[in-house]
Amino acid sequence: MLRARALLGGLAIVAVVALLHGPRGSSAAAQADDRSPCTAAGAGYICDAVAGLSTALRRPILPLQGEILPPRTVPGAVDPAITQADIDTTICRPGYAASARPPYAITDPLKRRLMGVHHPGEAMADYELDHLIPISLGGAPLDPRDLWLQPRRGQANAGDKNVLAYVLWRLVCEHRVPLATAQRAIARDWTEAYRRYATPNNVARYHFRHGADARD
Repeated sequence: MLRARALLGGLAIVAVVALLHGPRGSSAAAQADDRSPCTAAGAGYICDAVAGLSTALRRPILPLQGEILPPRTVPGAVDPAITQADIDTTICRPGYAASARPPYAITDPLKRRLMGVHHPGEAMADYELDHLIPISLGGAPLDPRDLWLQPRRGQANAGDKNVLAYVLWRLVCEHRVPLATAQRAIARDWTEAYRRYATPNNVARYHFRHGADARD
């Protein structure tokens, strides 16, 4: 979804730039010769736009707007019982997140209460009761400082954050990223953490599938 939007936006930019800055004579071609073989053909501005688009596709843009980030009252909270020393027997053990996740009988009333406060009249299905620091990364299961309502639709939504959570979980459990580092990154600004860790290479490496492998 993010790549498709970036691609469409990038193609529009390329078209506009090409119309406004296409070659107008020998002087433009002479300037192009100083930059690259591509620009020597009179398509310098198009080449530059395509290069920028390529970078954007490799690192999807997640703009900071609306409710992409949690409120300041939700800075993130961790379970003090989970430490770097025991991750192999706790969060990295298959089934840990599911076993630590509070039951629906507890989370449903909590979500309804938060919906009434923050999104009265809106559909519950449009929001996910999200742990800012995922349970799979040692987040506190029922600490209000770690719980917020994240939109399931739009740019940088709950599905995107689930991708980040899974990638970070794998990186932590492979001892490639320290647990505390992952916790701080996702709590401080999960969209920035997405840019850094949920790279196309990492997503492809771990074969992430929405819903199937997500670990909150």
